[in-house]
Amino acid sequence: MFVDKAKVFVKGGDGGDGLVAFRRELYVPEGGPAGGDGGNGGHVIFRVDEGLRTLMDFRYQKHFKATKGEKGRNKSQHGANAEHMVVRVPPGTTVVDDDTGETVADMTRHGQEVIVAKGGRGGRGNIRFKSAANTAPAIAENGEEGQERWVTLELKVMADVGLVGFPSVGKSTLLSVVSGAQPKIGAYHFTTITPNLGVVDLGDERSFVMADLPGLIEGAHTGVGLGHEFLRHVERTRIIVHVVDMSGMEGRDPYDDWVKINDELKLYNPKLAERPQIVASNKMDMPESEENLEAFRKQVAEARPDIVVMPISSLTKQGIKELLFRVADLLDSLPQQSEIEEIEKQAKAEEGVVYRYEATGDLDFEIKRDNEVYVIESEAIARLMRRTQFNSHEAIMRFGRILRGAGIDDALRKRGAKNGDTIRIGKFEFEFFEGGSDDYIFDDA
Repeated sequence: MFVDKAKVFVKGGDGGDGLVAFRRELYVPEGGPAGGDGGNGGHVIFRVDEGLRTLMDFRYQKHFKATKGEKGRNKSQHGANAEHMVVRVPPGTTVVDDDTGETVADMTRHGQEVIVAKGGRGGRGNIRFKSAANTAPAIAENGEEGQERWVTLELKVMADVGLVGFPSVGKSTLLSVVSGAQPKIGAYHFTTITPNLGVVDLGDERSFVMADLPGLIEGAHTGVGLGHEFLRHVERTRIIVHVVDMSGMEGRDPYDDWVKINDELKLYNPKLAERPQIVASNKMDMPESEENLEAFRKQVAEARPDIVVMPISSLTKQGIKELLFRVADLLDSLPQQSEIEEIEKQAKAEEGVVYRYEATGDLDFEIKRDNEVYVIESEAIARLMRRTQFNSHEAIMRFGRILRGAGIDDALRKRGAKNGDTIRIGKFEFEFFEGGSDDYIFDDA
């Protein structure tokens, strides 16, 4: 089965907590702080593996969580950093943030890596808080939480040549004849519902990858008939081989079919109209095909003089060899700077760019009222709280000093806060003191 879309949860490892410890050695009286920093949490990293062709593995495993950093040690020893979690994905995978719709990465080349969930930074141990004013601090920080989010993986087939056309025009049969692929073939519409890949070897040291893409119908650019699921794969191909049923079976007009499919490609992505295209007029072994081919060639020549029409029959293999060599020659003539290489450059430039999960220097905040409670909302302060160990009196005083330094006390007074009023930040509540005392009393909300 070909799976080309999957939704997974990724979470970077939490940072290890910093440690409060003091030197307790013989002949070292008042040895001072010796608590080490916690280790950094592991990242979740997606890496392209050209050996993969589908997203099948993500049907069975949808959660990827990196390990937590080790807690800080005594004797000023740093906790070990966690190992990163590496998740293999096939080339052609696009990673999209499920909440924002932002494209995190477009992964196209073997070995390319991108961090999709950054691990949290380890908390600082009490050795980091030593100063002339406080030579024996009992303060340490919690490790930072790892980034977490749901992402959607979309796989676009990486092929040199894409076969497009209406259902039942013979695309699957053509692929089976020219390669070792064994796609499902049947005398009914929509036999192919997922892309099939095959390697075409010309025997002259040239080869290319051909993709049999599911049949398109009118309205595909708007999503009709799973149109978007099919059309996304056409974007990756360097050449389009447009297969047309020249027999005119079922009362269809070959030229009308060709125009409609090209319109769908253009409406979905205007760049596809500029993609090199060869028309393979299939089923030339049928009685009406020769007559239809003559009229078809004239109409195509008037509309697109640059497009070559090549008569073939997948059943009798008529014209197959000529078609393949024409495709190979066209591939050789294309400039090396293809659209795929542009995508790779962009992906490389964006490699490792993820949501930054580190506090900024300024503490932006907003104060709201919830009945008699003053609620402070600030992502920077929320990060600070997650890193503060509130079981330590010194840590609480330090937290209060940071809030006052950010101007929160003054802002609360302007909003009418008085001595004894309840202030809520996240899940914690404390009493406000107009005098600016360091004695903040925190309780779980």
